[in-house]
Amino acid sequence: MSKPGTIEPVLLTSTRVTTFQGPRLLTGASGFFFERDTRLYLVTSGHVLLDAKNGHHPDRLEIELHTNTFNLTLTTAFSILLYRDGKSIWRQGSDTGGAVDVAVIELERGALPERCALHAFTPGHLQASLADIEIGSPLLVVGFPLGFHDTLHHLPVVRLACVASSFGVRFQGQGYFLTDARTHRGTSGAPVLMRDPTPGSARAALPWKLLGIHSSRVDMGDRDRAQDEALGLNCAWYADILMTLTEA
Repeated sequence: MSKPGTIEPVLLTSTRVTTFQGPRLLTGASGFFFERDTRLYLVTSGHVLLDAKNGHHPDRLEIELHTNTFNLTLTTAFSILLYRDGKSIWRQGSDTGGAVDVAVIELERGALPERCALHAFTPGHLQASLADIEIGSPLLVVGFPLGFHDTLHHLPVVRLACVASSFGVRFQGQGYFLTDARTHRGTSGAPVLMRDPTPGSARAALPWKLLGIHSSRVDMGDRDRAQDEALGLNCAWYADILMTLTEA
């Protein structure tokens, strides 16, 4: 049995996402919670919900929710239909560089378990000044690589990362920056975090800055697969897109 005081709240911001087409299980991914005003959202990568290029067309997803604040071994699967009246229910945006691989789904609070134990990031966790983030700054990626996690307490694992491109500069003109981290399939949709350096922030429940949403690994298309290792770089979409996607 786990008590709230022994679990870092940041581990309850993320949830395992499983996609289905009818009864058929398709893929596993990561997601996290974002709250704006009184509205609660699930955030994940856009390609988790629809990837026409690769024939990925789920019609439903499930997330895992803790149902007991004092016993984290107790969870339930919360199912979300992705279409209503033939229309997708998620929001996904674009900018001057094209489509942004981030999607949000608003969650009905009344439909959630009564004793749902989760933590959500808010607009206050977004980084206001992009120039304050230095290249090489240490980061955390909180997710479910290959679906791996604490299967007893249903908690994610964390990968260490760092900022690998100039933060605030749109890499290759796209709305993301690069991170240097070892990642795997299943990490798509995970939050990319930096410890909040603001004085006094350590006393907050979530003393973190939400910098981005992990999307995919980045590699050289012409890399010699026999001689050259993968770059080990990833793209993380700037988290300020959430302010656009969660507008009332």
